Amino acid sequence: MIIDGVEMRGVALDDAAGLAEAFARNREYMAPTEPVRPDSYYTERGQLARIEELLAERDGGRLVPYVFVEKATGAVIGAINLGSIALGPLCSGGVGYWVDTAWHGKGLATAAVEEVCRVARDEVGLHRVEAGTLVGNLASQRVLRKAGFEEYGLAPRYLHVDGAWRDHRLFQRLLHDDPPGH
Repeated sequence: MIIDGVEMRGVALDDAAGLAEAFARNREYMAPTEPVRPDSYYTERGQLARIEELLAERDGGRLVPYVFVEKATGAVIGAINLGSIALGPLCSGGVGYWVDTAWHGKGLATAAVEEVCRVARDEVGLHRVEAGTLVGNLASQRVLRKAGFEEYGLAPRYLHVDGAWRDHRLFQRLLHDDPPGH
């Protein structure tokens, strides 16, 4: 559990229906911060295919995917991924997350980002974790700052989001200064 009433656990194939419901419920809210998605993305079948891809990335050591589940109802209320994992001299990964609008402002995203940073350091052995936000996404920037991230740059036309290439603010959190493999 990362906050009262919410479990953060590894994503599983049987999360497809819950994720489809959560994405559909939050579709309009998330549209300005997401790539344009086909309607099939918001279905159980579409989420099953997506989870299969996530699990293949996990099995290849490139991703650690989680979902947030409301313990009282069993509803999926968000997700977080530690992805783009690179070992060797870089020892870095990226974090991306979203939280159901009904759970905004309750500390869920901050707690989850902090936990993923712990996993990145203690279990994966990463030196740093990075994240990018749309320039105007002040809520996500607050989450990252609360979780110990520092802004380190601006990436023009960084990701294709909501139908256009969008500028992003880049953040990182250094986890330790040990050499790789320690």
